[in-house]
Amino acid sequence: MASRTSDPAELFTSALSGDRGALARLLSLIERGGQDARTIGRLTYPKSGNGYTVGITGAPGAGKSTLTSATIGHLRKQQLQVAVLAIDPSSPFTGGAILGDRVRMQDHATDTGVFIRSMATRGHLGGLSLATSEAIRLLDAVGCPWILVETVGVGQVEVEIVGKADTTVVVVNPGWGDSVQANKAGLMEIADVFVINKADRKGAEETRRDLEQMLDLSDLSHDAWRPPIVQTSAVSAEGVPEFWDTVIQHREFIQANGILAKRRAFRLREELSEIVQRRLELRARDICTGDQWDKLQQQVLDHVIDPWAAADDMLKGIGA
Repeated sequence: MASRTSDPAELFTSALSGDRGALARLLSLIERGGQDARTIGRLTYPKSGNGYTVGITGAPGAGKSTLTSATIGHLRKQQLQVAVLAIDPSSPFTGGAILGDRVRMQDHATDTGVFIRSMATRGHLGGLSLATSEAIRLLDAVGCPWILVETVGVGQVEVEIVGKADTTVVVVNPGWGDSVQANKAGLMEIADVFVINKADRKGAEETRRDLEQMLDLSDLSHDAWRPPIVQTSAVSAEGVPEFWDTVIQHREFIQANGILAKRRAFRLREELSEIVQRRLELRARDICTGDQWDKLQQQVLDHVIDPWAAADDMLKGIGA
């Protein structure tokens, strides 16, 4: 059976034929990085570019997973296939994803039109960011028309990851605190759509006004797109069709104005730069003899040398 092999090319061929086991194995190889991940990238790149990615982020407890689950249900009613990447914090013991967003979406676990995968925010430089890009590309290449990327929080890593999306959705709850948090986290700059989830609670209209005022005061061009604000109660799926309509409207807007192509081109340039930086670091680590890398790091921490001098020494062996 092809999905039992570890050969990326065989696995990719099987995944193209609908083998979900092969797809899961490929995603695991992408997360591990290394030569297999590079091979997968070479295989998927020519076949990618048809899927559409929606990033869903916001403060913990905002109901992102519930909204994602309700959105899956809405898409499946339209007979649309959907894949979900749920970005979780890493377990300090295993490095694995510990929140288990898939558990929250188990209503869709037996649906062959839905593929859900958790990815762990392991902390290595560029690792998760690159792995997310490759995972999205893989899901795109095997024919997933809609890819939802849900993050667990609003830290720098999550903001960077959600930047891989074509449309970015920021979820907040009723209450001034969440609005301030969204603003401080820099999410105002990346939001294409705002969702006030749990809108059946007191304070939803006040939160809408807060967001409208922030949009009025912000210097966001969004290429003439003003992020709409949608109210939902994801537990009952109330407002979810209206939410998805705004996603479709945003997609049509950025396609018609050439913004989608520009965004994707920018992301590819950023990804290329990220790959080069990551490869340079790995090469430098290989060349540094013994514990030279750690010694140089410690000398910087002890203020014996400056970071630029340490970097010069680290990169000396590769002529950088």
